[in-house]
Amino acid sequence: MLPDLPPLPVVIDPLPYELRLDARPLSQIDLVVIHCTETPTLTSAREFGEKVLYEGSGTGNSGHYYIDRDGSITLYVRPDRVAHHVRGYNPRSVGIELVNTGRYPHWRDSKHQAMDEPYPEAQIAALLGLLAQLRTQLPNLRYVAGHEDLDTAMEQALDDPDVQVPRKRDPGPLFPWQRLIPDLGLERIAPSPID
Repeated sequence: MLPDLPPLPVVIDPLPYELRLDARPLSQIDLVVIHCTETPTLTSAREFGEKVLYEGSGTGNSGHYYIDRDGSITLYVRPDRVAHHVRGYNPRSVGIELVNTGRYPHWRDSKHQAMDEPYPEAQIAALLGLLAQLRTQLPNLRYVAGHEDLDTAMEQALDDPDVQVPRKRDPGPLFPWQRLIPDLGLERIAPSPID
């Protein structure tokens, strides 16, 4: 069990379209999805998050919280809004993005699927603290998953049309799941693939 910790310092920096995202009660949230940005910096992740991808609503894709390599935490979307971060699970989940290069910039290149940047201790410590804080703020939070657990679709590689690559691989093989599950009382879920 984690000790009681003081509230984490979180920089509040909402995306320009945050208020256009669907509102929801906090009681609707029972899942946290762990991502990595697959971009080199928090700034590049922010630029991606600000892109409007859904003209009807004027919104884009983003997690709720972003944790940089030094452990600093930034909030882009408040949890009472439904962010677009994982297909099929957005209404019930909070997305946490860890700054990590992942497969950047060759996401769909068949020869560059390795995810070999380790997650620094400061980043993982901040994640553990944030998850502990969310457990107290979100009354029904019970589950945790990686993006790769929930979005298992395959896509045609850009460099070879005969090869399929995973659409999502984050947070990837170097993410320390063994540190999250025992201490936080969250159950890891890995449902069947979604079409």
